[in-house]
Amino acid sequence: MSERLGKVPLERALSKLGLASRTQTREWILAGRLSVNGRVIKDLMFPVTPETDQFVLDGKVLERGSWQTIMFYKPRSVVTTRSDEQGRKTIYDILPPEFHQLHSVGRLDMASTGLLLLTNDTRLSDYLTDPRNAIPRTYIVTVEGAFTNEEMAIALAGVEDEGEILKPSKMTISKASQKESHIVVELTEGKNRELRRLFNIFNHRVRKLKRIAFGPLTIGNLEPGKYRAVTKEELGWDGQRISTV
Repeated sequence: MSERLGKVPLERALSKLGLASRTQTREWILAGRLSVNGRVIKDLMFPVTPETDQFVLDGKVLERGSWQTIMFYKPRSVVTTRSDEQGRKTIYDILPPEFHQLHSVGRLDMASTGLLLLTNDTRLSDYLTDPRNAIPRTYIVTVEGAFTNEEMAIALAGVEDEGEILKPSKMTISKASQKESHIVVELTEGKNRELRRLFNIFNHRVRKLKRIAFGPLTIGNLEPGKYRAVTKEELGWDGQRISTV
């Protein structure tokens, strides 16, 4: 059966349930510690249905945790990765331990701030980050110099960089002066450092980049370093798609 019908490789199943990382699951499988429906499975790609199959680790049934998603205001100078080989501060150094099993939905680079979603629902994160679903992300970008209407028209038409087409879905100039400009930008596809690359093409260095919305969610009055729970109703998430975008 295809993943669309509910089957996923065993190595991915527990992360989809928010029970363990894929790395941890692989270790359990290869060590023969994990059984599915009463049978020990050592095949990482063995197809299972996370929502209905029974998983037992060392004789103990793994119970699926409750659905959990939070909105986090990522501060500047913090990386989104779970750990950093350079010793830099990560979002998990800020978040309390009960959220350490959550994974981020996409990333914000170290210098960027704003709305970051974390969840234990990989179907949700896959849906939100799949370019085919065109889930909008909105940013306020502060750049050096005066960003003009002519430059905006070129950007909206799409520009090529490193073999990729960078093309915002919407742009609005809220302030423009010789010193700096403020632009509200909407993207529907998360290419690596897309906005910094885009404005660099026009010789406008990005000074600040803040994500203020992701899909139907807005950052509102949330303060840097703070978080709040997100409900399925807010997202319009039915387990397969989002209906509020």
